[in-house]
Amino acid sequence: MAKYRKKPVVIDAEQWFPDKPVEGVGYPVVDTDPFMVPFHQVHGFDRGWIETLEGGHVVSPGDWIITGVKGERYPCKPDIFEMTYEPVEISDG
Repeated sequence: MAKYRKKPVVIDAEQWFPDKPVEGVGYPVVDTDPFMVPFHQVHGFDRGWIETLEGGHVVSPGDWIITGVKGERYPCKPDIFEMTYEPVEISDG
């Protein structure tokens, strides 16, 4: 099997916590169907929700919200983020 390495692409990312809003993370609108259970009753008030290209995902405290190369946003667990990304210093000039 051939081996591949991820191209070095600089991304924007910020960590999400319930008391620190991140653009694109919120809570889904609860369906008015009486059989639907409200989001917070299943996941609690310490979880968020983000729509991605692959559908919706629950966001947990400490998850990183990454903005991809085409502007798409998606969550990444802290341990995976740490293994995959490292800080980059961008010079002004």
